[in-house]
Amino acid sequence: MATLQAIKYSRGKLLVLDQLRLPHEHHYDEVSTCEEAFDCIRSMRVRGAPAIAIVAALAYAVELHNGGCSATTPEEVIAHLDSRLDYLKESRPTAVDLSNAITLLKLAIRDAKIEAMGHPEAKDAIMTSYINAAERILEKDLETNKSIGAFGATWLQQQYNASPERPLSVLTHCNTGSLATSGHGTALGIIRSLHERSLLKHAYCTETRPYNQGSRLTSFELVFEGIPATLITDSMAGALFSLHREHMHIGAVIVGADRVVRNGDTANKIGTYSLAVLARYHGVKFVVAAPTTSIDLETETGTGIKIEERKPEELTQITGAVVNPDGTVDATKSVRVAIADQRIGVWNPAFDVTPHDLIDAIVTEKGAVVKGADGKFDFSEVMSERWAAVVGQKS
Repeated sequence: MATLQAIKYSRGKLLVLDQLRLPHEHHYDEVSTCEEAFDCIRSMRVRGAPAIAIVAALAYAVELHNGGCSATTPEEVIAHLDSRLDYLKESRPTAVDLSNAITLLKLAIRDAKIEAMGHPEAKDAIMTSYINAAERILEKDLETNKSIGAFGATWLQQQYNASPERPLSVLTHCNTGSLATSGHGTALGIIRSLHERSLLKHAYCTETRPYNQGSRLTSFELVFEGIPATLITDSMAGALFSLHREHMHIGAVIVGADRVVRNGDTANKIGTYSLAVLARYHGVKFVVAAPTTSIDLETETGTGIKIEERKPEELTQITGAVVNPDGTVDATKSVRVAIADQRIGVWNPAFDVTPHDLIDAIVTEKGAVVKGADGKFDFSEVMSERWAAVVGQKS
């Protein structure tokens, strides 16, 4: 099955698909510096927690490969790398994948410094170690996504005794597919895996206001890959769920995560919390697809998650390609349209936090985690090393 590529990389060159131009135009930006990566992430030309981390890590790898470090001693090199990574971390503070990737990269260069200490080529060894570690983040993400898809599809199949004769319909929110990752996707990866197993009857995707990642990106991916799908507005979900028992047979809401904290509270695209409440009322399973890199064991509950707020114009204005009188789309022309009184006050949080008690399963690349008899999520098995290092110290 053909899939889209949001990121194209070879050593010394990084191309990032400009998702603001989708679905009407495929254009890749060449990203070769930390500043270009920061702008790419902040402007939402690339989005999705895994993809953000990958682009940040690889952009600096390209910068280093092309001579972007003038430091000479190992100590100066480490300090320079740290400062550049700290700069990149501020591009999207809510997405924990980025901070986790930066932590991993900092550990890699420190290990390289110890091994290369006293050698004349220590600087090159440290930079090469960084580049190798950044490339492993890209490679591992694709493996992770396929595992999440497989575990999630199996868990849902078991919950509903699904089969090709009794397939499931599901709803997803925002964009969590190939465009948000290195490929296959997380939540959309589960949907893709269900489809590959002939267990998917139909996929519904929300438009995901105000940035419309669902209508612009997820619907595009679903059509591109031939998955039976329907687009709805965010406010239609309750009506859809109310019909599911007799007509739609909605088995689950499947969403991604920008951050999952230790108790299972999950930050994801704004509107996720509302879907979780509606799903619980209607008896629909609510599933979070999250690589272990999205799990933040340092933060105990969702109240500790910093929620990014975005500019008011995302609610009061919209940009789109021109539709000709015959219904065709002219991707070379776009217009910006006011859709609200421009004087109105605006509150525009990019994310909300879904409490863990509304979540039925959190699917990672190491398996599906469900709540225990005490109603709490336990990530100790899927994150054994980090659990011991972080939680063990605090208990």
